[in-house]
Amino acid sequence: MTSTAAPAGRSGRRTVPHLVPYAFLAPAIVLFTLLLLVPIGYTAYLSLRQSKVQGLGLGLGARREVYAGIANYRAALTDPDLWHAALRVLVYGGILVPLMLGLALLFALLLDHRRAGLRRLARISIFLPYAVPGVIATVLWGFLYLPTVSPFQYLAQKLGLHTVDLLGPTTIYGALINIAIWGGVGFNMIVIYTALRAIPAEIYESARLDGCSDVQIALRIKIPLVVPALILTAVFSLIATLQVFSEPTTLQPLTNSLSSTWTPLMKIYRDAFVRGDIYSAAATSIVVAVLTLVLSFGFLRLVQARAFGQER
Repeated sequence: MTSTAAPAGRSGRRTVPHLVPYAFLAPAIVLFTLLLLVPIGYTAYLSLRQSKVQGLGLGLGARREVYAGIANYRAALTDPDLWHAALRVLVYGGILVPLMLGLALLFALLLDHRRAGLRRLARISIFLPYAVPGVIATVLWGFLYLPTVSPFQYLAQKLGLHTVDLLGPTTIYGALINIAIWGGVGFNMIVIYTALRAIPAEIYESARLDGCSDVQIALRIKIPLVVPALILTAVFSLIATLQVFSEPTTLQPLTNSLSSTWTPLMKIYRDAFVRGDIYSAAATSIVVAVLTLVLSFGFLRLVQARAFGQER
């Protein structure tokens, strides 16, 4: 008679290794669920609720939470403050992203040049501003913008030059863009530079044997080959631009040009923590998240279709 215990034992031993990857993934899955999925689900739940006041609104039980359906979403989508904030962010991003990526690409190409000197020092110098927290960088730049304490404004006045209020209603865009460029070029430059360093040197040697100059190599070989890195940095920059919050919030006490609803996230913060309307803020945050996903994936699909037409 044959025993069935041995196959069962072997089957049990084969099952254990299959569970090992899930054991390693378990901490990440738990943290992802607790820190991302649960807050998103709770925000979606709050967006469908609202506070109802009974009587004079005094005493315990005077306010209670009730189901609101899509009323909060309807109010968010018809709020002109949200769309004005979105328009300001689009203008801000339309100027910032091309400038930041253009400078990052230029610095990466210069560092990748065969005759470039002090590469390590240059990389650290360009990347170092990215290591400065955004709030600290904004405070530093804010004092440089203020006419009463700015050394640049002081020198301009001493030289008899025309001074410009960098925190004015129109120049505030340039002030914020400058802070974002100062802090974001280094990170994007490192990503693009890493992609450039991965290109085989034989390609450059063949191009030089064919008579290509350094400029032609950069335009016809290097830039086309780092398009995936450019797309990656563009998507990250687009998402970060749509979620801008720290810089205008930090500069707000220094100027009257920045309202409490200058960006969509600032409006959400005002509704939730100034007005105490967490239900409307939750609905607006869901709307902003959906718009960010649509714009990001739409841009990604557009550039993929043009840059990688063979991949579908």
